[in-house]
Amino acid sequence: MSVIEEERVRGGVFKDINAEDEDAQPTVIESLCMNCYENGSTRLLLTKIPFFKEIIISSFTCPHCNWSNTEIQSAGRIQEQGVIYTLEVKSKEDMNREVVKSDGATVRIPEVDFEIPAFTQKGSLSTIEGLLGRAVSGLEQDQPIRKATDPAVAEKIDGFIQRLKKLEEVEEQFTLIIDDPSGNSFIENPFAPQKDIALSVTHYKRTSQQDAALGIEAEEEQEDEKPANDLDTMRNEVLVFNTNCPECNAPANTNMKLVQIPHFKEVIIMATNCDSCGHRTNEVKSGGATEELGTRITLHITDLSDMSRDLLKSETCGVLIPELEFELGMAALGGKFTTLEGLLKDIKDLIVSKNPFMCGDSSTGDRAEKLEAFGQKIDKIMAGEMDVHIILDDPTGNSYLQNVYAPDPDPEMKIEKYTRTFEQNEDLGLNDMKTEGYAET
Repeated sequence: MSVIEEERVRGGVFKDINAEDEDAQPTVIESLCMNCYENGSTRLLLTKIPFFKEIIISSFTCPHCNWSNTEIQSAGRIQEQGVIYTLEVKSKEDMNREVVKSDGATVRIPEVDFEIPAFTQKGSLSTIEGLLGRAVSGLEQDQPIRKATDPAVAEKIDGFIQRLKKLEEVEEQFTLIIDDPSGNSFIENPFAPQKDIALSVTHYKRTSQQDAALGIEAEEEQEDEKPANDLDTMRNEVLVFNTNCPECNAPANTNMKLVQIPHFKEVIIMATNCDSCGHRTNEVKSGGATEELGTRITLHITDLSDMSRDLLKSETCGVLIPELEFELGMAALGGKFTTLEGLLKDIKDLIVSKNPFMCGDSSTGDRAEKLEAFGQKIDKIMAGEMDVHIILDDPTGNSYLQNVYAPDPDPEMKIEKYTRTFEQNEDLGLNDMKTEGYAET
């Protein structure tokens, strides 16, 4: 590490890293010096590197023996993917680029067959010049002993040290590669936010061995269990995966299950429950392809028991109630697997309870009265006090209303198949979809 870098680290405040942190003061902790075993001081500073992330800089100095040590740690978590930085070093200016190297990063210079393996050095914040200088210092440290015990090896190391010193002077171009499975290393782009043509950044998925080296528990495959990828296993298993709550963005779990609806088809039910804010949501996706014909289901409600009919409404399904002159467009409520009563409650909540024009300055007397009257009519339908028809119009043919007389026809329910119009196919993105011969140009 150069003298300038040492002074920068010892100062404790990295004003050139982030101008916003100029007023930040490091935290000073008394700690034991591992060189003379007297008490020294450690400075800790949380700072942010522009276009990268936050890091913790640690700097130790001992006033008794003047021993010092610096290291950095990522202030964030291990990233989802590893990262490889590849830099073509062509000039002395490139040697001044700042470099963050985490504990688990591997540094390579292919031209001289040089490598710093992972976990052999503490994390550091330096420059490319400082990175090479630290490597040279490490090689020179035990040279006197090597010259006395094994002169041949010491001579070879001397030759290698001279090659590294030539790289420090950039007497020839070379390539610096930093491979960090944790994704927490960094090479400065002095042209940011513009692209740096000499620097390439590649992200990759870690292997199980790299996860184990980072202390991430990998899922071990059981030899006596068959892979859970067949359809029968998926039907009997609830899949759980991590997501974020759409309301508060806190970590939450989403459950997903493949369900077979009798006399219809398979669907995928997804449900999310947030323990932080209590938000709950569910969504239904069709497990099959878009049907060749659209489907229109008309149910004449004649009894209160009709409210308990199972109902699958896809995202593309519209809902009509002719007696109320009401029409709900597709995607208004998303995909739902519920009952007819549940669908009517959701419609009432959408139109009345959650309507922004029903509260505050947006509310007017006439509008509020009309919406309240509409809500009362929905209540009468759910109570079986109003004779109406419910129409489910789905251009994709992926919606369903339970036939309580199945397998016999339902006298109060009518199912029609129809050919979609050009406009409906356009809305569904089917006009430009090519399913045969798409590889041909």
